[in-house]
Amino acid sequence: MNYRGNPALAAQASRLRRIRATKSFGVVVHVTPDNFLKILEQEEKPLVIESIGGFFTTKYYYLTHYKGFTFFTKTPKQLDLSIKTEIIYSNKIEIP
Repeated sequence: MNYRGNPALAAQASRLRRIRATKSFGVVVHVTPDNFLKILEQEEKPLVIESIGGFFTTKYYYLTHYKGFTFFTKTPKQLDLSIKTEIIYSNKIEIP
């Protein structure tokens, strides 16, 4: 859309683009693996995204969402997740 004729619309469109970008990134909180497991204990059926990566050594990456925040941890050993945890396996997790 062309906003050259209306500076007010151009400014509003620019603000909306910034708002969308802010919402798409959200807040990512890095925590220790032990604290990550404690967060999972707060949910009845937690949802976790797991990815395996690393360059020289294998690392396990985990994401979960709790009370409006996204929590992230990485560890050299796979976490022992509860049987009630729903796991989504991902090829890669990118943290902004």
